[in-house]
Amino acid sequence: MMRVDKYLADCGLGTRSEVKKYIKAKQITVNGTIVLKPEFKIEENTDVVNFKGQTIVYEKYVYYLFHKPAGCVTAMQDNLHKTVMDFFPEEIKKKGVAPVGRLDLDTEGLLLLTNDGALTHHLLSPAHHIPKTYYAILDKEVPQEAVGKFKRGTDIGDDKPTLPAELVILPEKTAAELTICEGRFHQVKRMFETVGCAVTYLKRLSMGSLVLGDLPSGEYRKLTEEEVKLLLSY
Repeated sequence: MMRVDKYLADCGLGTRSEVKKYIKAKQITVNGTIVLKPEFKIEENTDVVNFKGQTIVYEKYVYYLFHKPAGCVTAMQDNLHKTVMDFFPEEIKKKGVAPVGRLDLDTEGLLLLTNDGALTHHLLSPAHHIPKTYYAILDKEVPQEAVGKFKRGTDIGDDKPTLPAELVILPEKTAAELTICEGRFHQVKRMFETVGCAVTYLKRLSMGSLVLGDLPSGEYRKLTEEEVKLLLSY
């Protein structure tokens, strides 16, 4: 059982004080009956709660796929740059979503945001080796020997080499797709530097089973139930 004002606030309808104003204005119904008190108790999984005739569905966890544009930082707030959170409305922010991992300021592409702490921990844990694929444009042609070098593991100056990575050099030779299973600092850029190439453009295409697809830059969408299940099964 849950208080109706807490339920509605958790659903992102507004703050508890805002929700109380809606109740006072007789804009909230439960199973067709107008609610008059904020402490009214409901069963969140069975009762039907409406606001101005619209059903408000309780979701404990929410998951969003975001196409991060270049020029914004993967942070909750920043004094110098626009953040990924600036692209989301207040009703989503109030649900406590946060980025899973990070992309550099100049890197574009797939970013997952959720309030599911267990999933975040699982996806970021080094023990799980979640694959992530990036599309990179380089300042010169990628040498063919980079394919084998990356597959064997690459010394990028850390305590130990990277885990094996899959490199596909694209027909134009100055572009490639690289799949890694770690998330070291500037890893993709540092790997290409070991073969004499500098990354001029970088975009993350996928993370685990999640694919960016044709989602426009700066836009977001909710994950489907199937996408969530696949992520949880990794």
